Amino acid sequence: MFMSERQKMISGLPYDPGDPELQADQTAAKQWMARYNAAMAASPAERRDLLRQRMGEVGEGAIIRPPFHCDYGYNIRLGRGVFMNFNCIILDVCEVEIGDQTQLGPAVQILTADHPRDAAQRAEGVEFGKPVVIGRNVWIGGGAIILPGVTIGDDAVIGAGSVVTRDVPEGATAVGNPARVKT
Repeated sequence: MFMSERQKMISGLPYDPGDPELQADQTAAKQWMARYNAAMAASPAERRDLLRQRMGEVGEGAIIRPPFHCDYGYNIRLGRGVFMNFNCIILDVCEVEIGDQTQLGPAVQILTADHPRDAAQRAEGVEFGKPVVIGRNVWIGGGAIILPGVTIGDDAVIGAGSVVTRDVPEGATAVGNPARVKT
């Protein structure tokens, strides 16, 4: 069965990021980000309407304080009451799901994009991704980085500046680089 480069990307398969459809999607996302980030004086409802124009899903009361940056936007799903502070980045080549009432501090990065470890494959320009799932009522401190393929359970806490390289269980607190669950 034929799969477009976009379908491969969203599925986590190796894909060509230079594909014309993906380039057009990124151009549209850049144009949307320019509008969204210029809307700092807009009401939360107006900004939420802008979010709904680009995001895969936006729950009631979700807030992203600009500036905000993403690759595509359409792979991001925000639950009810999600709050993302200034300067957050989501590289959404695969799905990013953020559960209800989750809060992200400033400059948090959520990364689904990845690259081959083999230098020859990297030189070919092929990329792939792994989805990120963040549960309900999670707190992620400022400057934390969530790497591709990570799942963070409900009610977890991620310390500021932590680099999350593996799954974090429900209700756990993870801190450090790499982040480790505190016992």
